[in-house]
Amino acid sequence: MTGPPDHYATGAPCWVSLMARDLDTAAAFYGPLLGWRFEPVDERWGRHLRAFRGDCEVAGLGDHARRWGQAVAWTTYLATDNADKTAAAIRERGGTVGVGPLELDSGRIALAVDPAGASFGLREGPPHPCSRRPATGRLDWIQLRTRDAFDSAIFYGGVFGWDAPEEPGRHEVVWEHDRVVLRIDGHAAAALSGGGTEAAIDPRIRPRWHVYFAVADVDARLDQARALGGEVVGDPEDTAYGRVVELRDPEGGLFSLIGSRIGGDH
Repeated sequence: MTGPPDHYATGAPCWVSLMARDLDTAAAFYGPLLGWRFEPVDERWGRHLRAFRGDCEVAGLGDHARRWGQAVAWTTYLATDNADKTAAAIRERGGTVGVGPLELDSGRIALAVDPAGASFGLREGPPHPCSRRPATGRLDWIQLRTRDAFDSAIFYGGVFGWDAPEEPGRHEVVWEHDRVVLRIDGHAAAALSGGGTEAAIDPRIRPRWHVYFAVADVDARLDQARALGGEVVGDPEDTAYGRVVELRDPEGGLFSLIGSRIGGDH
């Protein structure tokens, strides 16, 4: 099937935010690399930027890493139609809800950690008007590295109701290319792979959700990323889900670029 998945089906990736140290540094890197423009937002938790690709809001950036003494990192938000119910399900299944649910202008959100130690967010809110537009410059794919992909699939499936009777057949969880893949309405939305180690020195190996932003030509962006102060982590590679390469932004935040799915699916 062609086109992106519905990013507001339950449990689908629907938003992404960067916890940065310096927002000017982050904007100077991601703006040229992904074609983003930014608008400031007043928030009680500190300075915040809304990132747009054209007229589509694609991400949020906050300076929380500096103020909270945390590592720079991207957070993936998964959609829910009831943040309180989902937060309770996270706790019941051995996860931790560290923040929220909180009321924001964009909806109700919470930040959580799964039983293997991977952080993620959840968001309750109306579908974004850009959720079905072409994906260049936007979040296009997420992949969890965790201790055990099957255990994590059971956790997230239970929390987000991937087998919910009110949505029969909408979610499909399959094993392919050595990972668990979530398909929504026939489209690949996320993957879960094993091999994560909580005590690993390399943050790429620790349990975490990795974010992938779509670009038309992965290789063409590498020199630009380096010139903007980023670091290319390993060589680009062709995978079953598209051509990908992992990078670090100037403050150390990990993310990946992936060949756009415009006109096709992973």
